[in-house]
Amino acid sequence: MDERLPLSVSLISYNEEENLARTLDSIMGIASEIIVVDSHSTDKTREIATAYGSNVYVENWKGFIEQKKSALEKCTQEWILCLDCDEVVSEGLKYSIIDAVMRNKYSGYSINRRTFYLGKLLKYSWQPDYNLRLVKKSSNPVWGGYEPHASLDIREETAKLKGDLIHYTYSSFNDHLEKLLDYAKTVSESYYKKGKKFRLYNLILNPFFAFIKKYILKLGFLDGSRGFITSSSSFIYVFLKYSFLWERERLEEEERAIKKDL
Repeated sequence: MDERLPLSVSLISYNEEENLARTLDSIMGIASEIIVVDSHSTDKTREIATAYGSNVYVENWKGFIEQKKSALEKCTQEWILCLDCDEVVSEGLKYSIIDAVMRNKYSGYSINRRTFYLGKLLKYSWQPDYNLRLVKKSSNPVWGGYEPHASLDIREETAKLKGDLIHYTYSSFNDHLEKLLDYAKTVSESYYKKGKKFRLYNLILNPFFAFIKKYILKLGFLDGSRGFITSSSSFIYVFLKYSFLWERERLEEEERAIKKDL
């Protein structure tokens, strides 16, 4: 397939040599432009991106939202597809993207992301996971949300695309736990900066709600052991982010008390 579209693909990267080629392979033939904003990778990420004809920019890390904004601003084509380096456009989704751009009916399209976890593509866990990813540049798309969970938004009418974005998010269970801890710390700091206050009921109730939603309401149990593990990770993640928020507020209170006593 080689049907180049008026389409830019926007990516941010840091040490993604294990993932990037797979991602770029999935959009070759349809993208007229690939923008990669790299945060000083120490592996072969930039070399791989360049080999695929990407326009590579090296910038200091500014956070997920600001980094994605920077990549978005550099796109020049009529349409923009925003991806992460661990995401792969399936064949079905590729055809849907071509059709959407050619028909030009809506200004943006949400895409369902399915996770490949511990050797298997999950059918129910973390599903559905629709995110706005394909947008017209003229719709003035903006990145927002809470770190590290950036979200794309436009003020015009959108629709959903058929086909899945395959997410190769964790290389192992250990990798999952390390990222979960890091994400929980990051989102708690984002909550704090945006004025979200700690409430004890969030710490006590929200983790259980997260597990029940993922494992029972979203039918995660049908994914077997992987479904239980991912649902349990949601419990842990929610518990940790509110615990970190509580700690952050306590540190602020201690700092104020010390300044008052000086």
